[in-house]
Order: sequence, then structure tokens, then C-alpha cells
Amino acid sequence: MDDLLELRQGIDEIDRQIVELFEKRMEISSRVAGYKIQTGKKILDKGREEEKIRALKQMTDDDFNRHGIEELFKQIMSMSRKLQYRLLAEKGVTGRLAFTQVENMGFDHARVVFQGTDGAYSQRAMETFFGEGVSSFHVDTWRDAMVAIQEGMADFAVLPIENSTAGIVSEVYDLLVEFDNYIVGEQIIRIENALMGLKGAELADIRTVYSHPQALMQSSRFLAEHRDWQIISIRNTAVAAKKVVDEQDKTQAAIAGKHAAKYYGLHILKDSLNDDKSNSTRFIVVTNQKIYRKEAKKVSVCFELPHESGSLFNILSHFIYNNLNMTKIESRPLEGRNWEYRFFVDFEGNLSGSSEKNALRGIAEEAINMRILGNY
Repeated sequence: MDDLLELRQGIDEIDRQIVELFEKRMEISSRVAGYKIQTGKKILDKGREEEKIRALKQMTDDDFNRHGIEELFKQIMSMSRKLQYRLLAEKGVTGRLAFTQVENMGFDHARVVFQGTDGAYSQRAMETFFGEGVSSFHVDTWRDAMVAIQEGMADFAVLPIENSTAGIVSEVYDLLVEFDNYIVGEQIIRIENALMGLKGAELADIRTVYSHPQALMQSSRFLAEHRDWQIISIRNTAVAAKKVVDEQDKTQAAIAGKHAAKYYGLHILKDSLNDDKSNSTRFIVVTNQKIYRKEAKKVSVCFELPHESGSLFNILSHFIYNNLNMTKIESRPLEGRNWEYRFFVDFEGNLSGSSEKNALRGIAEEAINMRILGNY
């Protein structure tokens, strides 16, 4: 029987040699970076890496080791690229991000668009962010809001992007890709849904309830107690409240924010409907300019990746290597490409920072495509 201590000593000696060889390889990689700085060559040479891995795999006849060698050298090459990106950044070769840092966004004198109608949570988010005296107008859909800022009818749009209970607003994520508009701010609003009806109506009178699908989802436990009610989805909570007022039918009720009840003069039949009492929605402020402020502290990006093993890990390692804290990742399916996805990532940082530029340069070179959605 082999002696365990001797075996471990053998592994320790091999590991020491691996570390020495890794450091030698990285030193040569730094010299390669110097050559690329002088010649303007790209860091990633995908053809060269693929050829190299094929050659390395042929050095063993063991299938298990062949797979291990492929994974090992993919990571070694990834670390080599990250070192080269860092050295380029230290030499001032960071590339242009096409975003301009500004002192003043112009929030004080802005014209703002929101989706829905008066009394909507989007209006409340807008007034919290810009102030109650802001010049504003509302449109029917989130797409209409994106068109309004793209065409200059409004300076900014306020859109919901994520609810703490119901999750992301997938259509807004897709619109951020479709339109050439950018995030410059965010506002989190506490969601406090209530059941409201006409004055004089009682809970026993209600037969039909209207609300936005997410508000219905957020109130599912309460609604489950009233299985005889007809539940109808509608495009906005405030639109639901307005419908009850317009139709003057005491058997109808809406689930909306308490501010909507006040705005439309409705009677609150049941307060605090949320399944999760800490329920909140995050809204983004969007404009058609690539601008950010010096104090911006979050960056949002999206990218597509090669449909192959390890591609997402390699991309995300740019955040790790540059000591950047990733705060969120989401995926959305790619149209016309079954089971392939676009990834959305938020991370802490500012576009003027060298670590942020370094990470974004690496992602831009290694992803199929990458887009910065904003710094705010």
C-alpha cells in the first residue's frame, strides 16, 4: 500500500512546479501584451487558442484527462487575457466607451413621460425622483414611453423594471435592447396595494376585480379567499381604478395603490393586500443620451455569448478579476434562436474607473456582442 504522506508530498512538489510554470507563463503573457500595445493587435485570438487546445488534448490518450486539459488551459488562457487587458489599461489603452460624464443631467427642468394614467405607481415613482411639480405626460404602453424619449417628445421616461415579489418586467428588458435609450437613474417605490370600490360599496357587493397582472399576483392569497370573484387583468393598476370610477358599478373593484384611491375618490374596502409586506418595485429613469454623472455607482450591461461550455463563467470572471461586485444577473431568450439567451448584468462601479473599463473591454472582446445600458 502507498504511503499517504509520501503521496501528498509528491502532490505538493508537483503543485510547486505548476505555480512556478504558471508565473513564467504569465510573465511571457505580459510581454505579449507589450507587443500587442506596440502593434495594435487584439488581445483575443480565438483561432490561435482553439488550435493550441486541440494540440494539447492530443498529448494524452485518456478521455478524462483530455477533457480536464481542455478546461484547465481554457482557464489559463482566460487569466492570461485578463492580465493583458490590465496591462493595456495601465498603459492608457482602454478604448472608448462612447459615454460622456456630465455635471448636471437636467432633471430640474425636464419633461418626463410615464406609462399608465394619473394615480399610477409610475407617476408616484416619477414624482418621488423628479419632484411633484415636474412637467409630465402619460402614455398607454412602455413602448410608447421609449418612443417618446427617442423622438424627443420627452427628456426622460420612468419605467418599472423589477418587483421584489413578481420579478423582472421582461418587456422593459427587451425594450432596452431594441431602443437606443440609456438608464441614468433609478427609484425604488414601496408597493402598498389596496382593494377599492365606489363610495357606499361594501366588500360583500364585489363580483369583479380589475388590476395589473403583477398586482393580482402580489395579492394572490387575499384573492384566493374570494373564489366567487371574477378576476380580470388590465394594463395598469391606475387604469383599473379609473375604470371603476367611469363605469359606476358598485359590484366592481380595483386593486391599486392607495394614492390612486385618493386621486379618483374611491373607497378602500381592504387595505394591505400584499402577500409580501415589504413588496417594492424598482423603476429606472431612461433618456436617449449616453451620459452619466461622476457620482454614478451602478453599471448595467447586456451581452450574448457563444453557445458553448464555460462561456458565461469566462465572461463573469472579468468582474471577479477586476474586484467588481456583480449585484444582479438576468437572462432573456433570443428571438428566433431557441434555448439561446441574452444576459443582463448589473455591477457596482463608474464608467470612469480603470477596473470597470478593463472588465468591459474584456467582455466586449470575448462576447458575441455587448452593450452598456447605463451608469447611474
